[in-house]
Amino acid sequence: MHITCAARTDVGLIRSGNEDNFLMIPDRGTFIVADGMGGHAAGEVASEMAVRIISQELGSFRGVGADEAATRMTQAIRDANAAIYERTLSEHDKRGMGTTATVLVLHNNRYLVGQVGDSRGYLLRSGGFHQLTKDHSYVQEQVDAGYLTPEQARTHPYSNVITRCVGAAGDVIPDLFSGVVHPGDLFLLASDGLTGMLEDDALAAILRSDGEPEKLVDRLVAEANRRGGLDNITAILVRVDSVDAAAGQGPAAAPGAGAAPLPSPGKAG
Repeated sequence: MHITCAARTDVGLIRSGNEDNFLMIPDRGTFIVADGMGGHAAGEVASEMAVRIISQELGSFRGVGADEAATRMTQAIRDANAAIYERTLSEHDKRGMGTTATVLVLHNNRYLVGQVGDSRGYLLRSGGFHQLTKDHSYVQEQVDAGYLTPEQARTHPYSNVITRCVGAAGDVIPDLFSGVVHPGDLFLLASDGLTGMLEDDALAAILRSDGEPEKLVDRLVAEANRRGGLDNITAILVRVDSVDAAAGQGPAAAPGAGAAPLPSPGKAG
């Protein structure tokens, strides 16, 4: 698999510091966005710990099957959670800190996304734009229950309240999403500083425009700031330029099917 990728993080126009962190390891097909919370620089600490620990624990996926990949993704995020949670207990000024984590791994002509929080993963394929992840947020729960429409959720006063994060409790189980990679696929990982400022159709319009991933990332950040830049903005773009025929995984699923949640290893029930 051959890819082109780019990333950018920006403090935005309102915040005094940047609590987002990201990491790209293209030769391992690993990409992570984390949006920290906690104030007094604790959010920045949590997001930095998340990207560092998750990337270390994931390692290389060369030759790894789908089941083992899912198990490793889940354990890496749980390990980061345990380390961050332990630090909240041992350091008074770190109490209450936590972070989102959205992790993309490309391996064996497949993608695997692990997610906790409301940093999102998207896929642009053949012109169609699909959200792969599902927010762990209060307003998303209200939408699922039928109490709010998606439009109402975007402007709700509790739109930034998340219901699951890395580091807030002794353990966490991420959601996993998997599918087959196609040539031309364009993956977007983003913190809510981007997705809170741009509707999906605005994101898609930029991603469909001409330009390499580096230019498109710049346009995304610039547009989020043009619309107010209310939060830190982080985006990673990964374009699949070609797929190795020898590593084919059989018939490709449509994004809606391919992005179906996988069972989380170790989850009770």
